[in-house]
Amino acid sequence: MSASDVRVKKVAVELDKPRHLCYDMNAFADLEEKFGSVQKAFDALKSEKLSAVRYILWAGLTHEDDKLTERGVGKLFTLGDIPALVRPMMDAITSSLPKADEAKNE
Repeated sequence: MSASDVRVKKVAVELDKPRHLCYDMNAFADLEEKFGSVQKAFDALKSEKLSAVRYILWAGLTHEDDKLTERGVGKLFTLGDIPALVRPMMDAITSSLPKADEAKNE
């Protein structure tokens, strides 16, 4: 994935206050560094593994608050919130990736 592939889109999510998930180049770099690839991060999110949900949520929120920590993000949601958070996180990630036909053309 190159910088020109990222199409940043913010997705609203309600946590301690209204926030916006945004998977920009910094977030994708963090995900790649932690999971090895964005696809592996996406797979971990689908599994709803707690540490993956917390990390991926953190990566999507840091554009609004770069002082936010993973542990701080962990205080913003409960186990019961995970199903409601996974869908917006997946939407924010997939909407920021290049469309399939764009990727084929390159």
